[in-house]
Amino acid sequence: MRANQTPTSVPWKERLYDKYVSSGQAGTFAANAEQTFRPRKAYINHLIETYFPKDRSAEILDLGCGHGAFLYFLAKAGYKNASGVDTSPEQITKAHEFGITTAHCRPAFEYIRSLQSESLDMVLLFDILEHLERQELFDLLDEVHRVLRPSGSCLVHVPNGEGVFGMRIRFGDLTHVQAFTQNSARQLLTTVGFSQVHSYEERPVVHGTVSLVRRVLWQLGTLHLRLLFAAETGSRRIILSQNLLAQAVKPRGSE
Repeated sequence: MRANQTPTSVPWKERLYDKYVSSGQAGTFAANAEQTFRPRKAYINHLIETYFPKDRSAEILDLGCGHGAFLYFLAKAGYKNASGVDTSPEQITKAHEFGITTAHCRPAFEYIRSLQSESLDMVLLFDILEHLERQELFDLLDEVHRVLRPSGSCLVHVPNGEGVFGMRIRFGDLTHVQAFTQNSARQLLTTVGFSQVHSYEERPVVHGTVSLVRRVLWQLGTLHLRLLFAAETGSRRIILSQNLLAQAVKPRGSE
């Protein structure tokens, strides 16, 4: 650094979030929401159909909503009370350009702490927990547990530390600080009070010929790794996708 230069006083993570779109980290964008979100349409609709409440009036919060892909497809599916927050001004601006007015620029901790206890039916934590230090993980999930109604659920999506390409995701973003496995995800979620914690491998969702071929190749290509794991451990419980999905339920009678 030259003598007449001074380091910026803006924290590094804030600088990265401020440029999350312009740095290319948020992906590519087309002229409108439908074209931009089309590559994720089948996948997100599969998640909505499989893991989300059937009641279209359910209160749903997307923490770290980005530019609003889930909010867009939830609205398309008839959900009336889904909203989201994200700390990246660029992402929220893009969401608003797409007409997704239920996305708001707010820090996750600040926003969720302002909510009433037992006021939500579902919290979506998609690609957010890997950005947090361990104490922050517990602080945030304690709040998620608090704001969920009994039998409400959270859906978690994180880099998978035991995945074939898991480290590609873990180290693919400078704001990531950790990855998870199905064991550490269960440990975290049960410790803060959740029950019925289940983790799932993210296999290609079949919705046409190309995706069917991808699914078959995935199954065949990972077979030898599953056999090796079973040979070493005697267990078949391994998730090999680069991300893992976990769902956890707040039990009835929880405070």
